[in-house]
Amino acid sequence: MDMKKMAGDKAAEYVKDGMVLGLGTGSTAYHLVNAVGALVKNGMNLRAIPTSKATEKQARELGIPLLTIDEVDHIDLAIDGVDEIDPAFNAIKGGGGALYREKVVATLADEVIWIMDESKLVDKIGAFHLPVEIAQYGSKQAMKKMEDFGFHPVLRVKDGATFVTDNGNYIADLHLGAGFDIADVKEKLAGIVGVLEHGLFLNMCKRMIVGTTAEGVKIIENASK
Repeated sequence: MDMKKMAGDKAAEYVKDGMVLGLGTGSTAYHLVNAVGALVKNGMNLRAIPTSKATEKQARELGIPLLTIDEVDHIDLAIDGVDEIDPAFNAIKGGGGALYREKVVATLADEVIWIMDESKLVDKIGAFHLPVEIAQYGSKQAMKKMEDFGFHPVLRVKDGATFVTDNGNYIADLHLGAGFDIADVKEKLAGIVGVLEHGLFLNMCKRMIVGTTAEGVKIIENASK
């Protein structure tokens, strides 16, 4: 039983004809994109905005009509995965390195759905590192500032080289520990020159769709949305 596929397939049921859809990035979103591809193949009329080059490539191969972010003034529905999420719908995203585009898309969306397997549900976020996208120019100074704040930043490396995002930036992964002061970290990051965006996605989703081993797909609605 693939919990990620269950969540992705269930989320596709919320996609309606005529929508402008935000397509997420990562291992759970991969299944969603496949499900959306099947909807298009079966005649559904929709257009999508991918949140990464990897998702764009997958969507093109499936024949999903794509738009760029600058061609729209709103998005009907954005569906994406998370790395961690707490009961107050505060999430950490960016493990796949696409957090900046993911946040632009989610912020533009009328409705947001986060999809995941049950391991992503936590009491308090922070055991998973908090990704922060930083400019290459001045990255050393931004890293030092985060170090001075006690955020324990680690520059992300992939395949032996410094990881570079689709936007040409670096990612610092902050090792904060579960239960960190969300408001304090958010405020301090906002004041650091060179920090472009962070992976705190706070109370943004209308619902969570969770693949579980015991209960199948579980839908958790956000009463505040």
